[in-house]
Amino acid sequence: MGIQGLAKLIADNAPSSVKENEIKNYFGRKIAVDASMSIYQFLIAVRQEASMLTNADGETTSHLVGLFYRTIRMIDNGIKPVYVFDGKPPHMKSSELEKRQERRAEAQKNLEKAEEEGVAEDVNKFSRRLVKVTKQHNDECKELLKLMGVPYVEAPCEAEAQCAALVKAGKVYATATEDMDGLTFGSTVLLRHMTFSEARKMPIKEFHLNRVLDELGLNQDEFIDLCILLGCDYCESIKGIGPKKAYEYIKSEKSIENIIEKIEKQKYKAPEDWVYKEARELFKNPEVADPETVELKWCDPDEEGLIKFLCGDKGFSEDRVKNGVKKLLKGRHGSTQGRLDSFFTVIPKSSTNSNSVKRKENGSAKKKGKVIRGKGSGRRGK
Repeated sequence: MGIQGLAKLIADNAPSSVKENEIKNYFGRKIAVDASMSIYQFLIAVRQEASMLTNADGETTSHLVGLFYRTIRMIDNGIKPVYVFDGKPPHMKSSELEKRQERRAEAQKNLEKAEEEGVAEDVNKFSRRLVKVTKQHNDECKELLKLMGVPYVEAPCEAEAQCAALVKAGKVYATATEDMDGLTFGSTVLLRHMTFSEARKMPIKEFHLNRVLDELGLNQDEFIDLCILLGCDYCESIKGIGPKKAYEYIKSEKSIENIIEKIEKQKYKAPEDWVYKEARELFKNPEVADPETVELKWCDPDEEGLIKFLCGDKGFSEDRVKNGVKKLLKGRHGSTQGRLDSFFTVIPKSSTNSNSVKRKENGSAKKKGKVIRGKGSGRRGK
């Protein structure tokens, strides 16, 4: 879900914090990509009529088609992507996950009805609502990334939080995700639409957190409380308080505690046993792998391995895979020229050091992330 209504609130109240770019403008940039969000998009978007793509054995291949060609597009434009996979969801997300399961059950009923009535448009709509990223989808995508020579990171918990930690540590330039809570976790730059298909002709939207805060007139703590009021994955919000009112309250009262005191005299009521403090702590100190233990290396693709996996196992066209490998090689070696600003040392802000690499919800030990480098043919990226 991310943060409900945050993108529109920023567009309305902090418009200069957002700019639109073409993909070519990110030449030489290292980008942390929210893998689960991207795979979900591929399963929904890469389709033939209402059905996901499959091979001759009936195995789903939409996620692999999307990942292969969208990653090639990024690398062909000089981008160095690193995919970040979700780990175990935090306990506080269990309520949101239950709601998603209920929505899928409802969609299943509606799909069966639409199929009985033969309404193609509804069949398409409800079949998309049943999409869920599985462990098999993730494992196959990890195997594909290895063969493409693209690194990935297995986060201990939320991928968006791990992406934000990599950005704050200067390991990558930005987080690429559709979920706006990347900003809530503190990613200084967030990119939306990075993994959309070229056919959709949607520009990449680039959000800068420091400008968002400046224009909204908030500090990061107040911004986190605003996001909780808008609606996040980890707790309820106050019914009846929409984005406009939530922003007004945070501007005037500065914290949820002060807002609760104020609304007790009005028509709004905070949820019982509201765990907003725990949600706040999760955003401020999420469980992430220490970015200093994350070594990102890009390799040349393993053409033989890709042909065996994609063509032999998954039924891809060998000619198309070979053409894809050529683009990977061309793009990877072209991107080693780098950007002008890469010749200068970037010093992270002091606030992004020890506090950005934190604990579990109830612990304090740093974790070493599981970082997988691309297999490739042994040549390493710079």
